[in-house]
Amino acid sequence: MVERSPDTPGVRERDDTMDDRLTQSLQDLDRHHHLHPFTDARVFNDAGVRVITGAEGVYLTTSRGHRVLDGMAGLWCVNIGYGRPELARAAHDQLLSLPYYNTFFQTSTVPTTRLAGRLAEIAPEGFNHVFFANSGSEANDTAAKMVRWYWHTKGQPSRKTIISRRHAYHGVTMAAASMCGLEEMHPQFDLPLPGFIHADCPYWYRYGRGMDPEDFGIAAARSVERLITENGPENIGAFIGEPVMGAGGVIVPPESYWPEIMRICRRYDILVIADEVICGFGRTGEWFGSNTFGIEPDIMTIAKGLSSGYQPISGVLVHDRIAGVMVEEGGEFQHGFTWSGHPVAAAVALENIDILQREAIIETCRNVTAPHMQQRLQDLVDRPLVGEVRGVGMMAAVELRGKKGTAAMVREEAWKRGLLVRATGESLILSPPLIITADEVDMLADTLLATLDAVESQPAA
Repeated sequence: MVERSPDTPGVRERDDTMDDRLTQSLQDLDRHHHLHPFTDARVFNDAGVRVITGAEGVYLTTSRGHRVLDGMAGLWCVNIGYGRPELARAAHDQLLSLPYYNTFFQTSTVPTTRLAGRLAEIAPEGFNHVFFANSGSEANDTAAKMVRWYWHTKGQPSRKTIISRRHAYHGVTMAAASMCGLEEMHPQFDLPLPGFIHADCPYWYRYGRGMDPEDFGIAAARSVERLITENGPENIGAFIGEPVMGAGGVIVPPESYWPEIMRICRRYDILVIADEVICGFGRTGEWFGSNTFGIEPDIMTIAKGLSSGYQPISGVLVHDRIAGVMVEEGGEFQHGFTWSGHPVAAAVALENIDILQREAIIETCRNVTAPHMQQRLQDLVDRPLVGEVRGVGMMAAVELRGKKGTAAMVREEAWKRGLLVRATGESLILSPPLIITADEVDMLADTLLATLDAVESQPAA
Protein backbone atom coordinates (compact mmCIF):
# COMPACT_ATOMS: atom_id res chain seq x y z
CA MET A 1 0.00 0.00 0.00
CA VAL A 2 1.27 3.47 -0.88
CA GLU A 3 1.76 5.64 2.21
CA ARG A 4 0.56 9.22 2.02
CA SER A 5 0.86 12.17 4.29
CA PRO A 6 -2.37 13.02 6.12
CA ASP A 7 -1.68 16.74 5.77
CA THR A 8 -4.68 18.89 6.45
CA PRO A 9 -6.66 19.66 3.28
CA GLY A 10 -8.41 22.92 2.68
CA VAL A 11 -5.36 25.08 1.95
CA ARG A 12 -6.52 28.66 1.81
CA GLU A 13 -6.80 30.33 -1.55
CA ARG A 14 -3.29 31.56 -2.37
CA ASP A 15 -2.73 35.27 -2.82
CA ASP A 16 -1.36 34.69 -6.30
CA THR A 17 -2.60 36.95 -9.09
CA MET A 18 -1.29 34.52 -11.74
CA ASP A 19 -3.54 31.83 -10.28
CA ASP A 20 -6.46 34.25 -10.22
CA ARG A 21 -5.90 35.32 -13.83
CA LEU A 22 -5.61 31.71 -14.99
CA THR A 23 -8.74 30.69 -13.11
CA GLN A 24 -10.78 33.62 -14.37
CA SER A 25 -9.66 32.99 -17.93
CA LEU A 26 -10.64 29.33 -17.73
CA GLN A 27 -13.94 30.18 -16.08
CA ASP A 28 -14.78 32.58 -18.91
CA LEU A 29 -13.80 30.02 -21.54
CA ASP A 30 -15.89 27.37 -19.82
CA ARG A 31 -18.84 29.73 -19.38
CA HIS A 32 -18.96 30.53 -23.09
CA HIS A 33 -18.28 27.12 -24.61
CA HIS A 34 -18.75 24.18 -22.24
CA LEU A 35 -22.15 22.61 -21.56
CA HIS A 36 -21.97 20.55 -18.36
CA PRO A 37 -23.97 17.44 -17.43
CA PHE A 38 -26.84 17.72 -14.93
CA THR A 39 -26.32 21.47 -14.68
CA ASP A 40 -28.56 24.53 -14.86
CA ALA A 41 -26.17 26.61 -16.98
CA ARG A 42 -27.73 29.95 -16.06
CA VAL A 43 -27.22 29.38 -12.33
CA PHE A 44 -23.90 27.58 -12.73
CA ASN A 45 -22.29 30.23 -14.95
CA ASP A 46 -22.86 32.95 -12.38
CA ALA A 47 -20.79 31.04 -9.83
CA GLY A 48 -18.05 29.95 -12.23
CA VAL A 49 -16.49 26.54 -12.65
CA ARG A 50 -14.03 25.06 -10.16
CA VAL A 51 -10.97 24.12 -12.15
CA ILE A 52 -9.25 20.92 -10.97
CA THR A 53 -5.59 20.97 -11.99
CA GLY A 54 -4.11 18.00 -10.17
CA ALA A 55 -4.74 15.05 -7.89
CA GLU A 56 -2.77 12.55 -5.84
CA GLY A 57 -3.95 9.75 -3.60
CA VAL A 58 -7.30 10.91 -2.24
CA TYR A 59 -6.72 14.64 -2.75
CA LEU A 60 -7.65 17.12 -5.47
CA THR A 61 -5.97 20.47 -6.15
CA THR A 62 -7.69 23.43 -7.81
CA SER A 63 -6.23 26.17 -9.99
CA ARG A 64 -6.17 28.39 -6.89
CA GLY A 65 -4.21 25.91 -4.80
CA HIS A 66 -7.15 24.65 -2.76
CA ARG A 67 -6.44 21.08 -1.59
CA VAL A 68 -9.54 18.95 -1.08
CA LEU A 69 -10.11 15.41 0.14
CA ASP A 70 -12.22 13.78 -2.57
CA GLY A 71 -15.01 12.13 -0.65
CA MET A 72 -16.63 10.92 -3.89
CA ALA A 73 -13.69 9.25 -5.71
CA GLY A 74 -14.56 11.35 -8.74
CA LEU A 75 -17.94 9.86 -9.58
CA TRP A 76 -17.72 6.71 -7.44
CA CYS A 77 -14.90 5.44 -9.61
CA VAL A 78 -11.29 6.29 -8.61
CA ASN A 79 -10.99 3.19 -6.46
CA ILE A 80 -7.18 2.95 -6.41
CA GLY A 81 -6.70 6.69 -5.98
CA TYR A 82 -5.18 9.37 -8.14
CA GLY A 83 -1.69 9.57 -9.63
CA ARG A 84 -0.86 5.88 -10.08
CA PRO A 85 2.13 5.72 -12.47
CA GLU A 86 1.46 2.05 -13.25
CA LEU A 87 -1.76 2.96 -15.05
CA ALA A 88 -0.05 5.77 -16.93
CA ARG A 89 2.66 3.35 -18.09
CA ALA A 90 0.06 0.77 -19.14
CA ALA A 91 -1.67 3.37 -21.31
CA HIS A 92 1.63 4.72 -22.68
CA ASP A 93 2.95 1.28 -23.64
CA GLN A 94 -0.30 0.27 -25.31
CA LEU A 95 -0.54 3.56 -27.20
CA LEU A 96 2.90 2.91 -28.66
CA SER A 97 2.26 -0.72 -29.64
CA LEU A 98 -1.37 -0.52 -30.80
CA PRO A 99 -3.29 2.68 -30.01
CA TYR A 100 -6.56 1.43 -31.46
CA TYR A 101 -8.29 -1.34 -33.25
CA ASN A 102 -11.92 -2.39 -33.18
CA THR A 103 -13.50 -5.67 -32.11
CA PHE A 104 -15.77 -5.94 -35.14
CA PHE A 105 -15.15 -8.21 -38.16
CA GLN A 106 -13.70 -11.20 -36.31
CA THR A 107 -10.82 -9.24 -34.72
CA SER A 108 -9.61 -8.52 -31.22
CA THR A 109 -6.52 -7.18 -29.46
CA VAL A 110 -4.24 -8.68 -26.83
CA PRO A 111 -5.34 -6.57 -23.81
CA THR A 112 -9.02 -6.81 -24.72
CA THR A 113 -8.94 -10.59 -24.91
CA ARG A 114 -6.89 -10.86 -21.74
CA LEU A 115 -9.27 -8.56 -19.89
CA ALA A 116 -12.23 -10.72 -20.89
CA GLY A 117 -10.43 -13.72 -19.42
CA ARG A 118 -9.49 -11.87 -16.24
CA LEU A 119 -13.06 -10.74 -15.67
CA ALA A 120 -14.24 -14.34 -15.97
CA GLU A 121 -11.76 -15.21 -13.20
CA ILE A 122 -12.95 -12.58 -10.70
CA ALA A 123 -16.67 -12.52 -11.51
CA PRO A 124 -19.11 -14.79 -9.68
CA GLU A 125 -19.21 -18.37 -10.90
CA GLY A 126 -20.83 -18.86 -14.28
CA PHE A 127 -20.00 -15.43 -15.71
CA ASN A 128 -17.69 -16.38 -18.56
CA HIS A 129 -18.71 -13.92 -21.28
CA VAL A 130 -18.39 -10.14 -21.49
CA PHE A 131 -19.44 -7.50 -24.01
CA PHE A 132 -17.40 -4.29 -23.78
CA ALA A 133 -18.74 -0.74 -23.97
CA ASN A 134 -17.55 2.66 -22.78
CA SER A 135 -19.81 3.81 -19.95
CA GLY A 136 -22.31 2.49 -17.47
CA SER A 137 -25.11 4.01 -19.53
CA GLU A 138 -23.98 2.09 -22.61
CA ALA A 139 -23.62 -1.09 -20.60
CA ASN A 140 -27.18 -0.87 -19.27
CA ASP A 141 -28.51 0.04 -22.72
CA THR A 142 -26.71 -3.04 -24.05
CA ALA A 143 -28.20 -5.19 -21.29
CA ALA A 144 -31.70 -4.04 -22.25
CA LYS A 145 -31.04 -5.12 -25.83
CA MET A 146 -29.65 -8.45 -24.66
CA VAL A 147 -32.85 -9.11 -22.72
CA ARG A 148 -34.91 -8.66 -25.86
CA TRP A 149 -32.42 -10.69 -27.93
CA TYR A 150 -32.54 -13.54 -25.42
CA TRP A 151 -36.34 -13.73 -25.28
CA HIS A 152 -36.66 -13.43 -29.07
CA THR A 153 -34.26 -16.35 -29.36
CA LYS A 154 -36.33 -18.32 -26.81
CA GLY A 155 -39.46 -17.73 -28.88
CA GLN A 156 -41.05 -15.35 -26.35
CA PRO A 157 -40.78 -11.92 -28.05
CA SER A 158 -43.52 -10.40 -25.89
CA ARG A 159 -41.12 -10.41 -22.90
CA LYS A 160 -39.91 -6.85 -23.50
CA THR A 161 -40.73 -4.95 -20.33
CA ILE A 162 -37.98 -4.26 -17.80
CA ILE A 163 -38.88 -3.54 -14.18
CA SER A 164 -36.70 -1.01 -12.39
CA ARG A 165 -37.33 0.89 -9.15
CA ARG A 166 -38.11 4.38 -7.95
CA HIS A 167 -34.94 6.29 -7.03
CA ALA A 168 -32.86 4.00 -9.28
CA TYR A 169 -30.08 5.39 -11.44
CA HIS A 170 -28.93 3.41 -14.48
CA GLY A 171 -27.56 6.03 -16.90
CA VAL A 172 -28.57 8.61 -19.48
CA THR A 173 -29.12 6.95 -22.86
CA MET A 174 -32.78 6.82 -23.83
CA ALA A 175 -33.14 3.24 -22.59
CA ALA A 176 -30.95 3.63 -19.50
CA ALA A 177 -32.68 6.86 -18.51
CA SER A 178 -36.03 5.10 -18.92
CA MET A 179 -34.81 2.56 -16.36
CA CYS A 180 -33.98 5.38 -13.95
CA GLY A 181 -36.48 5.98 -11.21
CA LEU A 182 -35.43 9.59 -10.63
CA GLU A 183 -38.49 11.29 -12.02
CA GLU A 184 -36.80 14.62 -12.69
CA MET A 185 -34.79 12.93 -15.46
CA HIS A 186 -37.88 12.12 -17.54
CA PRO A 187 -40.00 15.18 -18.49
CA GLN A 188 -37.47 16.93 -20.78
CA PHE A 189 -37.23 13.87 -23.03
CA ASP A 190 -40.75 12.36 -22.83
CA LEU A 191 -39.44 9.38 -20.91
CA PRO A 192 -39.71 6.63 -19.88
CA LEU A 193 -39.99 4.83 -23.19
CA PRO A 194 -42.62 2.09 -23.44
CA GLY A 195 -41.44 -1.13 -21.87
CA PHE A 196 -39.96 0.31 -18.67
CA ILE A 197 -41.88 0.34 -15.38
CA HIS A 198 -40.89 1.09 -11.79
CA ALA A 199 -41.51 -0.74 -8.53
CA ASP A 200 -41.05 0.53 -4.98
CA CYS A 201 -37.52 0.79 -3.66
CA PRO A 202 -36.17 -0.48 -0.31
CA TYR A 203 -35.72 3.04 1.15
CA TRP A 204 -36.64 2.39 4.76
CA TYR A 205 -35.88 5.89 6.12
CA ARG A 206 -38.29 7.57 3.71
CA TYR A 207 -40.99 4.93 3.21
CA GLY A 208 -40.70 2.30 5.93
CA ARG A 209 -40.36 3.98 9.29
CA GLY A 210 -42.85 2.47 11.67
CA MET A 211 -42.22 -0.95 10.12
CA ASP A 212 -39.62 -3.50 11.06
CA PRO A 213 -36.85 -3.05 8.44
CA GLU A 214 -36.94 -6.72 7.43
CA ASP A 215 -40.72 -6.66 7.01
CA PHE A 216 -40.32 -3.52 4.94
CA GLY A 217 -37.70 -5.23 2.77
CA ILE A 218 -40.15 -8.04 2.00
CA ALA A 219 -42.91 -5.53 1.22
CA ALA A 220 -40.67 -3.52 -1.12
CA ALA A 221 -39.66 -6.68 -2.98
CA ARG A 222 -43.27 -7.76 -3.35
CA SER A 223 -44.10 -4.55 -5.18
CA VAL A 224 -42.05 -6.11 -7.99
CA GLU A 225 -44.29 -9.18 -7.86
CA ARG A 226 -47.39 -6.98 -8.09
CA LEU A 227 -46.07 -5.39 -11.29
CA ILE A 228 -45.30 -8.81 -12.72
CA THR A 229 -48.81 -10.09 -12.09
CA GLU A 230 -50.49 -6.84 -13.20
CA ASN A 231 -48.59 -6.72 -16.49
CA GLY A 232 -48.46 -10.47 -17.05
CA PRO A 233 -45.29 -12.55 -16.57
CA GLU A 234 -45.36 -13.32 -20.31
CA ASN A 235 -44.62 -9.62 -20.94
CA ILE A 236 -41.79 -9.10 -18.42
CA GLY A 237 -38.24 -9.67 -19.63
CA ALA A 238 -36.08 -8.61 -16.68
CA PHE A 239 -35.72 -6.87 -13.35
CA ILE A 240 -32.77 -4.48 -12.97
CA GLY A 241 -31.39 -3.24 -9.66
CA GLU A 242 -28.27 -1.77 -8.11
CA PRO A 243 -27.17 -3.92 -5.14
CA VAL A 244 -26.98 -0.61 -3.24
CA MET A 245 -28.81 2.27 -4.90
CA GLY A 246 -26.07 4.85 -5.38
CA ALA A 247 -27.09 8.15 -6.95
CA GLY A 248 -30.56 7.77 -5.49
CA GLY A 249 -29.04 8.27 -2.04
CA VAL A 250 -26.92 5.22 -1.04
CA ILE A 251 -30.05 3.24 -0.24
CA VAL A 252 -28.90 0.05 1.50
CA PRO A 253 -31.60 -2.63 1.33
CA PRO A 254 -32.69 -4.62 4.37
CA GLU A 255 -31.21 -8.13 4.48
CA SER A 256 -34.59 -9.59 3.55
CA TYR A 257 -34.89 -7.67 0.28
CA TRP A 258 -32.61 -9.34 -2.26
CA PRO A 259 -33.47 -12.96 -1.30
CA GLU A 260 -37.13 -12.12 -1.84
CA ILE A 261 -36.36 -10.43 -5.18
CA MET A 262 -34.51 -13.56 -6.31
CA ARG A 263 -37.37 -15.81 -5.19
CA ILE A 264 -39.91 -13.75 -7.11
CA CYS A 265 -37.86 -13.48 -10.30
CA ARG A 266 -37.07 -17.19 -10.36
CA ARG A 267 -40.73 -18.06 -9.73
CA TYR A 268 -41.82 -16.09 -12.82
CA ASP A 269 -38.74 -16.82 -14.94
CA ILE A 270 -37.70 -13.15 -14.98
CA LEU A 271 -34.07 -12.34 -15.78
CA VAL A 272 -32.15 -10.43 -13.09
CA ILE A 273 -29.73 -7.66 -14.09
CA ALA A 274 -27.39 -6.49 -11.31
CA ASP A 275 -26.22 -2.97 -12.10
CA GLU A 276 -22.71 -3.15 -10.62
CA VAL A 277 -21.53 0.10 -12.20
CA ILE A 278 -21.00 1.70 -8.79
CA CYS A 279 -20.83 -1.34 -6.52
CA GLY A 280 -18.37 -3.37 -8.58
CA PHE A 281 -14.62 -3.65 -7.92
CA GLY A 282 -14.63 -3.29 -4.18
CA ARG A 283 -17.04 -0.48 -3.37
CA THR A 284 -19.14 -2.65 -1.01
CA GLY A 285 -16.10 -4.45 0.45
CA GLU A 286 -16.31 -7.36 -2.00
CA TRP A 287 -15.43 -7.62 -5.68
CA PHE A 288 -19.09 -7.12 -6.54
CA GLY A 289 -22.18 -5.99 -4.69
CA SER A 290 -23.77 -9.26 -5.75
CA ASN A 291 -21.22 -11.03 -3.54
CA THR A 292 -22.13 -8.78 -0.62
CA PHE A 293 -25.89 -9.34 -0.85
CA GLY A 294 -26.02 -12.91 -2.14
CA ILE A 295 -27.55 -11.92 -5.48
CA GLU A 296 -27.42 -14.51 -8.28
CA PRO A 297 -27.97 -12.39 -11.39
CA ASP A 298 -28.19 -13.44 -15.03
CA ILE A 299 -26.49 -10.27 -16.27
CA MET A 300 -24.12 -7.85 -14.53
CA THR A 301 -23.19 -4.40 -15.84
CA ILE A 302 -19.80 -2.97 -14.84
CA ALA A 303 -17.91 0.29 -15.39
CA LYS A 304 -16.37 2.95 -13.07
CA GLY A 305 -14.06 0.87 -10.82
CA LEU A 306 -13.09 -1.37 -13.74
CA SER A 307 -10.40 1.16 -14.67
CA SER A 308 -10.65 3.34 -11.54
CA GLY A 309 -11.84 6.06 -13.91
CA TYR A 310 -8.47 6.34 -15.66
CA GLN A 311 -10.00 5.30 -18.99
CA PRO A 312 -13.62 5.09 -20.18
CA ILE A 313 -14.57 1.42 -20.28
CA SER A 314 -17.54 -0.68 -19.25
CA GLY A 315 -18.89 -4.15 -19.81
CA VAL A 316 -21.85 -6.48 -19.66
CA LEU A 317 -21.06 -9.78 -17.96
CA VAL A 318 -23.40 -12.55 -19.07
CA HIS A 319 -24.00 -15.79 -17.20
CA ASP A 320 -23.49 -19.05 -19.07
CA ARG A 321 -27.20 -19.91 -18.86
CA ILE A 322 -27.97 -16.76 -20.91
CA ALA A 323 -24.87 -16.57 -23.06
CA GLY A 324 -25.28 -20.18 -24.13
CA VAL A 325 -28.67 -19.43 -25.67
CA MET A 326 -27.52 -16.24 -27.40
CA VAL A 327 -24.24 -17.64 -28.71
CA GLU A 328 -25.60 -20.98 -29.91
CA GLU A 329 -29.01 -19.90 -31.17
CA GLY A 330 -29.21 -16.11 -31.35
CA GLY A 331 -27.44 -15.38 -34.62
CA GLU A 332 -25.66 -12.07 -35.22
CA PHE A 333 -25.89 -9.50 -32.40
CA GLN A 334 -26.76 -6.27 -34.24
CA HIS A 335 -25.09 -3.98 -31.72
CA GLY A 336 -21.67 -2.53 -30.94
CA PHE A 337 -19.58 0.62 -30.48
CA THR A 338 -16.52 1.95 -32.28
CA TRP A 339 -14.59 1.81 -29.02
CA SER A 340 -15.97 -1.49 -27.65
CA GLY A 341 -12.98 -3.15 -26.00
CA HIS A 342 -10.58 -0.28 -26.81
CA PRO A 343 -7.07 -1.71 -26.33
CA VAL A 344 -5.75 1.23 -24.29
CA ALA A 345 -8.73 1.18 -21.93
CA ALA A 346 -8.42 -2.60 -21.64
CA ALA A 347 -4.70 -2.37 -20.83
CA VAL A 348 -5.42 0.16 -18.09
CA ALA A 349 -8.25 -1.96 -16.69
CA LEU A 350 -5.96 -5.00 -16.54
CA GLU A 351 -3.33 -3.06 -14.59
CA ASN A 352 -6.03 -1.64 -12.30
CA ILE A 353 -7.24 -5.16 -11.47
CA ASP A 354 -3.63 -6.22 -10.89
CA ILE A 355 -3.17 -3.40 -8.36
CA LEU A 356 -6.43 -4.21 -6.57
CA GLN A 357 -5.22 -7.80 -6.18
CA ARG A 358 -1.51 -7.19 -5.57
CA GLU A 359 -2.07 -4.60 -2.84
CA ALA A 360 -5.08 -6.40 -1.31
CA ILE A 361 -7.00 -3.14 -1.55
CA ILE A 362 -10.45 -4.71 -1.41
CA GLU A 363 -9.53 -6.89 1.56
CA THR A 364 -8.10 -3.91 3.45
CA CYS A 365 -11.20 -1.90 2.64
CA ARG A 366 -13.51 -4.69 3.82
CA ASN A 367 -11.63 -5.54 7.02
CA VAL A 368 -10.11 -2.24 8.12
CA THR A 369 -10.93 1.10 6.53
CA ALA A 370 -14.57 0.61 5.56
CA PRO A 371 -15.65 -0.54 9.05
CA HIS A 372 -13.69 2.40 10.48
CA MET A 373 -15.46 4.86 8.18
CA GLN A 374 -18.90 3.45 8.97
CA GLN A 375 -18.13 3.62 12.71
CA ARG A 376 -16.79 7.19 12.54
CA LEU A 377 -19.80 8.39 10.58
CA GLN A 378 -22.04 7.16 13.37
CA ASP A 379 -20.54 10.03 15.39
CA LEU A 380 -22.83 12.27 13.30
CA VAL A 381 -26.08 10.62 14.36
CA ASP A 382 -26.72 12.85 17.37
CA ARG A 383 -26.18 16.10 15.46
CA PRO A 384 -29.40 18.17 15.24
CA LEU A 385 -29.31 18.26 11.44
CA VAL A 386 -28.86 14.51 10.99
CA GLY A 387 -31.80 12.17 10.47
CA GLU A 388 -30.00 8.94 9.53
CA VAL A 389 -26.53 7.64 8.72
CA ARG A 390 -26.45 4.56 6.49
CA GLY A 391 -23.86 2.77 4.42
CA VAL A 392 -21.97 -0.36 3.50
CA GLY A 393 -18.35 -0.84 2.54
CA MET A 394 -16.82 2.39 1.28
CA MET A 395 -20.08 4.19 0.54
CA ALA A 396 -22.39 6.05 2.89
CA ALA A 397 -25.14 8.63 3.14
CA VAL A 398 -25.92 11.16 5.85
CA GLU A 399 -29.57 12.09 5.47
CA LEU A 400 -30.37 15.53 6.85
CA ARG A 401 -33.58 16.91 8.23
CA GLY A 402 -34.80 20.45 8.23
CA LYS A 403 -35.47 22.89 5.43
CA LYS A 404 -34.92 22.06 1.79
CA GLY A 405 -31.47 22.97 0.55
CA THR A 406 -29.63 22.15 3.78
CA ALA A 407 -27.59 19.41 2.11
CA ALA A 408 -26.40 21.86 -0.55
CA MET A 409 -25.37 24.31 2.17
CA VAL A 410 -23.40 21.61 3.98
CA ARG A 411 -21.74 20.57 0.72
CA GLU A 412 -20.54 24.11 0.03
CA GLU A 413 -19.27 24.61 3.58
CA ALA A 414 -17.45 21.28 3.42
CA TRP A 415 -15.71 22.33 0.19
CA LYS A 416 -14.43 25.48 1.88
CA ARG A 417 -13.04 23.29 4.68
CA GLY A 418 -11.30 20.94 2.26
CA LEU A 419 -13.78 18.09 1.81
CA LEU A 420 -15.75 17.21 -1.30
CA VAL A 421 -19.10 15.51 -0.65
CA ARG A 422 -22.13 15.19 -2.91
CA ALA A 423 -25.62 16.42 -2.11
CA THR A 424 -28.42 14.19 -3.44
CA GLY A 425 -31.79 15.48 -2.38
CA GLU A 426 -31.29 16.07 1.33
CA SER A 427 -28.59 13.44 1.73
CA LEU A 428 -24.84 13.91 1.80
CA ILE A 429 -23.18 11.14 -0.19
CA LEU A 430 -19.72 9.73 0.51
CA SER A 431 -17.75 7.29 -1.62
CA PRO A 432 -14.01 7.96 -1.19
CA PRO A 433 -11.22 6.05 -2.94
CA LEU A 434 -10.78 2.56 -1.53
CA ILE A 435 -7.16 3.38 -0.68
CA ILE A 436 -8.13 5.98 1.90
CA THR A 437 -6.22 5.43 5.14
CA ALA A 438 -7.64 5.35 8.67
CA ASP A 439 -6.07 8.77 9.35
CA GLU A 440 -7.73 10.18 6.25
CA VAL A 441 -11.05 8.65 7.29
CA ASP A 442 -10.69 10.46 10.62
CA MET A 443 -9.95 13.70 8.78
CA LEU A 444 -13.04 13.21 6.61
CA ALA A 445 -15.28 12.53 9.61
CA ASP A 446 -13.85 15.37 11.69
CA THR A 447 -14.25 17.84 8.84
CA LEU A 448 -17.84 16.76 8.28
CA LEU A 449 -18.59 17.11 11.99
CA ALA A 450 -17.17 20.63 12.03
CA THR A 451 -19.07 21.46 8.87
CA LEU A 452 -22.39 20.34 10.31
CA ASP A 453 -21.76 22.33 13.46
CA ALA A 454 -20.95 25.42 11.40
CA VAL A 455 -24.11 25.14 9.31
CA GLU A 456 -26.24 24.41 12.38
CA SER A 457 -24.96 27.58 14.07
CA GLN A 458 -25.82 29.82 11.11
CA PRO A 459 -28.78 32.15 11.76
CA ALA A 460 -32.03 31.21 10.03
CA ALA A 461 -32.64 33.04 6.77
